[in-house]
Amino acid sequence: MFETSEAALKSRLAQLTCSLCDIPSVTGDERALCDHLEAWARARFSDGEIRRVGNSLVLGTLDDPRPLVALVGHLDTVPGAATDFPARIVGERVVGLGSSDMKSGDAVMMALAEDLDRATLDLNPVLVFYEREEGPFDENGLGPLLDHVPALTRARLAIVLESSDSELQMACQGSLHARLVFDGKRGHSARPWHGDNAIYRALPLLTELAALEPKPVEIDGFTFYEVLSATLASGGSARNVIPERFELNLNFRFSPGRRVEEAMAEVERFVAGRARIEWIDRSPAGKVCAQNPLYQRLARVSGARQTPKQAWTDVARLAQVGIDAINYGPGLTSQAHQADEWVPIDAIARCYQALRAFFEERDRWS
Repeated sequence: MFETSEAALKSRLAQLTCSLCDIPSVTGDERALCDHLEAWARARFSDGEIRRVGNSLVLGTLDDPRPLVALVGHLDTVPGAATDFPARIVGERVVGLGSSDMKSGDAVMMALAEDLDRATLDLNPVLVFYEREEGPFDENGLGPLLDHVPALTRARLAIVLESSDSELQMACQGSLHARLVFDGKRGHSARPWHGDNAIYRALPLLTELAALEPKPVEIDGFTFYEVLSATLASGGSARNVIPERFELNLNFRFSPGRRVEEAMAEVERFVAGRARIEWIDRSPAGKVCAQNPLYQRLARVSGARQTPKQAWTDVARLAQVGIDAINYGPGLTSQAHQADEWVPIDAIARCYQALRAFFEERDRWS
């Protein structure tokens, strides 16, 4: 049931977010939080509705004829500090590790499961909590979960409650990370002509890179910006030695509609043989699904601002298995991975109310 007052709803959601933040769950160490959620689920779902894969959970009925809508949230956080615990309510904020990214979204999912009368809805909500989102693409827990619970691919829409500033953020960019290796020749810095400075070999490419402008790509009215950036650099062995090797991490954020292979080919054209390329991480882009009728229903009911996702999220992994997916969560993108991370309590309540209204509005579905 709805709380008797707005204040009561906000207090409940804030306390629920705090309780999740107080269970440490750095990537790779999500067991305690998953155990907590499984125990919580035992009081609200039948045994056949609870599926656990590693430290990930799928909660709900998968053989229901109604359109399946997946609510999706990751359990892990980046490493924090001892001062991040316990989580606390400070004025109109919840302060705690993972509060914005994304335990406030997980709290909204839990509150919806507690409050929705699933039998009366025209949609079938299913909750997906998963591990290892903050790590490398290949170690992400959502992939194995989709493999072990293939019925999830029947979802007509997935709502990923990642931090999105309370906006409906469409799709997501793909992301490539490549290590560029520039080779030179070692020498003494007093006589640099006896060597070949690998750092200097990178200068023409770095100059071109610094001059690149973001490239706008519009899809269904959403404008994504493709950007190529140097994010890490290393080289040299001593202060008085000409370095024979210099490494640069190159990150390419590419738009929906491009395959990973196309994006890799663009990086190769830019490098043009000036360095050796070692591919580190290859994450696909998401899919723009603005024409999905369930997305349009959510946009209408929520009234939320609609924007493109200028970043990577697991909507891309969902798109790979044929699921239309969008980002909509209460967290602030500016607070993700910050010290003393916080989330506005207003935003948590607004997300809950919008999603509850979305599920409780009735449409006719074929």
